[in-house]
Amino acid sequence: MKIIRIPIAVFCLIIYCTQSFSQYTFFKDNEGFAIEVSLSNTKLIRLPAYRNGISSLAVTGDLVTGGTTAGEKLSPYIFTASLSKKEMIAVKDVGDVIAGQQAVATGFFHGKNNILYAGTLAGRINDSTYGDGHLIEVRTGAGGSIDLTDLGSPVKGEGVFALTIDTASGMLYGLSYPSGIFFTFRIATKETKTFLASKITQAEKDTLNEFSIAPDKYLSRALVVDNKGLVYGSRPVNRMFVFDPSLNTFTTLSDMLPEVWGRRTLGQADALIRSKEGKLYGANSGDGQLFELDASSLKIKNLGKPIMMNRIRGLAFGADNKLYGIAGAPPGYAHFFSYDQANEGFSDYGNPQFIMKAPGIEQGIEWRGFRLGAIAASEDGKYIVLGEDDTLSQLLVYPVGN
Repeated sequence: MKIIRIPIAVFCLIIYCTQSFSQYTFFKDNEGFAIEVSLSNTKLIRLPAYRNGISSLAVTGDLVTGGTTAGEKLSPYIFTASLSKKEMIAVKDVGDVIAGQQAVATGFFHGKNNILYAGTLAGRINDSTYGDGHLIEVRTGAGGSIDLTDLGSPVKGEGVFALTIDTASGMLYGLSYPSGIFFTFRIATKETKTFLASKITQAEKDTLNEFSIAPDKYLSRALVVDNKGLVYGSRPVNRMFVFDPSLNTFTTLSDMLPEVWGRRTLGQADALIRSKEGKLYGANSGDGQLFELDASSLKIKNLGKPIMMNRIRGLAFGADNKLYGIAGAPPGYAHFFSYDQANEGFSDYGNPQFIMKAPGIEQGIEWRGFRLGAIAASEDGKYIVLGEDDTLSQLLVYPVGN
């Protein structure tokens, strides 16, 4: 048998090319499509640059509602788009209703009669002072029209960093930024209550300051309500808390969030979600690990990592009962993934690359989602909608089951 000797340089080149090809192979779905949201050189309904980073999404019937994050001293937008028409319908400048806001960052939450609720972050006034974030109510018409109502600021001098809703009781629950003050808001009466027990303690601040960790890296980015009406979120350092609305009490869980050794201070709930069966799932921001939280035993089970990078920026359930999500964050590229606990476990799809057609680009172009900041499922779970968090951000839509 003749032995073929390959020079080391050639061997290394083969390995490099194989890895590069794998790294830049994109996820293409025949039925997946992109909706143009942002383009600077058109007179069509579009969002301007530096004000179109999509940070909040919801789907109601055929209508996608989105909220954006803007650059410094710029105001964000609310927008609507049609899944069936694959096009933008309407936009609303948040600054026309509430001055001084910079982001709709909490995600949208469905209330009764298809009314959506979200929270905003205001711009920074100086190095240590922030403007008032607000709660907002969004009503959309049959044609995609947008009616935005200001519900006021729940905590003066603080933004709304995380939010969730208990639709049955008509209550909103949230966390303020930068102090982490927990608040409740009764939708019917507009009554707000704040709870300083959730505020970051001086001892916690000292620990976090030692590692130069800012509030956006340790405050809970998400909250979730279980089937009993209890509210869950995270607090420093790397712990979960439970708020009982009937007693107005907080309990810190004994189980820690999943972590990689030496990175405990980076632990925070990046995303939280409840399944239709009542199971609670979440993600650790610092290390990008998915976990399951048992609401009965209050035990946390580490389900692993979909990719090597940190963060899982959002979660949504599809009609196939898979849990879909966005993993990774800058400077790395975001990955679209799914988790199926019963069968295949994690599936990493990589960067979605879907066809986008619009006036002027009727032939279609392939749009790649390098920076994905928001995710939402349609009410029937048949569509997963991804929003980019970039200079020119678009919507990418994945039909579940293909």
